[in-house]
Amino acid sequence: MTKADIVAKVSEKLGIEKNDVQATIESFMEEVKTSLEGGDNVYLRGFGSFIIKTRAEKTGRNISKNTTIKIPAHNIPAFKPAKVFVEGVKTNVSVD
Repeated sequence: MTKADIVAKVSEKLGIEKNDVQATIESFMEEVKTSLEGGDNVYLRGFGSFIIKTRAEKTGRNISKNTTIKIPAHNIPAFKPAKVFVEGVKTNVSVD
């Protein structure tokens, strides 16, 4: 499912213009991004959390030059689904 699919479904369900729905979704994503960039996590009850994870410093390899490189510690955005979300996926999605 793409962002355009989400916009179309929400627009259809709520009877709101697609442009208004798109602006709302874009604004939501921008707020989540701004919050994470500012160091704050975003919690959505029943859905999940957008959190900042810290990756530890590690040693990597540059295979083409056969050298080791040091990868510094850094932060990355991550999504942690709520328990009810995880259970819904477990029970409703079949394994092929």
